[in-house]
Amino acid sequence: MKLILSRVINGCRHGKLIEVGRNGSKSLDIPGCLLYTRTGTAPHLTHDTLGLIEGVPEPVHLTLSTLAEHHEVLESYKEGIGKFIGMPESVLYCSLHDPASPCPSGYNTNKTVSVWGGGGRIEIHLSKFMAMQQAFKADWYQSMADGEPLPPGASRKRVKKSVDRTLGFLDDCLKVHQNSEVLKNTEIIGVIEGGDVLEERLRSVTETMKRPVGGFLLDGFQGKDIPNDLKLNLISSVTGELPEHKPRLIHGIGKPDEVLECISRGVDLFEGFYPYLMTEQGRALTFNFKYKMDPETEVLEKNGCADIEISNKALGNEGKMIPFTTDLRSEQFRGDFRALLEGCSCYCCKNHTRAYLYHLLVTNELLAGVLLMIHNLHHYFGFFQSIRDALRDDKMQQLKELITKQKVEHEHG
Repeated sequence: MKLILSRVINGCRHGKLIEVGRNGSKSLDIPGCLLYTRTGTAPHLTHDTLGLIEGVPEPVHLTLSTLAEHHEVLESYKEGIGKFIGMPESVLYCSLHDPASPCPSGYNTNKTVSVWGGGGRIEIHLSKFMAMQQAFKADWYQSMADGEPLPPGASRKRVKKSVDRTLGFLDDCLKVHQNSEVLKNTEIIGVIEGGDVLEERLRSVTETMKRPVGGFLLDGFQGKDIPNDLKLNLISSVTGELPEHKPRLIHGIGKPDEVLECISRGVDLFEGFYPYLMTEQGRALTFNFKYKMDPETEVLEKNGCADIEISNKALGNEGKMIPFTTDLRSEQFRGDFRALLEGCSCYCCKNHTRAYLYHLLVTNELLAGVLLMIHNLHHYFGFFQSIRDALRDDKMQQLKELITKQKVEHEHG
């Protein structure tokens, strides 16, 4: 796996990851996101409905927390999770935790990490973890790590222990990995920990770089525990030390403005869970990411976004306002027979109305999740394509200003 950078503009990295996958035949454009899955499937969607979405990314994100209870089945199956879930040609990445389901703190030890599956807490030691990776046969996997969220101001001793444990886990994983015939074409991703302590973050980077890892995962930046300015400074400090030729992933970041901030600080890949979170809340992604448009499309986009914005402002106290999204459970949409988002080319927007989606949501119909997920994934993947286009066209600043403007208007609306 090699990363070829075509350009670096104000910290943003634009390029292609080549020789990806167990046979080295795939390539990925960066910046990019992964296709988020739970138990190996995109939530709410079948393979047929997933096929209706444009721009589905090549890499598929598997989460150990949703698969751990099923690893005996995969061990018996022997042909890997890609074939088992009907995605034998996809690039598979397995992370430890599910970014859409934050785990509680206080359950990791020097020998084990804990994940939470459908049946509750699952304690995983090294031999079990590596047995799962050999059963899954993913293309990349995250090393074991003490990556539970640390509260603000956690003691330096606790942060240091997190880094030490993570490095120890990585060394133990590498010993098994390097002696495994099954994993010989699989990349292990090193994890950067360190909480909100810069010195520990840099120590984690320095030590992890000494190990033969295929890429780096920036962990511990999810949520609101670390103030935003400090978080961004830490990310900049970490990526500033990482080698240019290996990919950088980040855990738990998905909001459009946060994605752009991380990209401008050298992050390459994101987990793609944000559309699912919004779908579960009955929300549609409706933000504008088109920094350049022909006049006809611009009118459609402005009308569509303006209509949505008016409806959002009319919600009052009926629902919590979230930037970049529209709550379709609002009474405002009961008799609104327009497309969900004017100018959107997804299956949902071309075939159904806001009123129909409102009806599906308030009656708890399963189809609501299907249609919303189709739209939200289409929109989110389009956002990442727009990022790559903006980097190619030297228009990243215009895109950032467009996204920031929408956030500010929401906050002062």
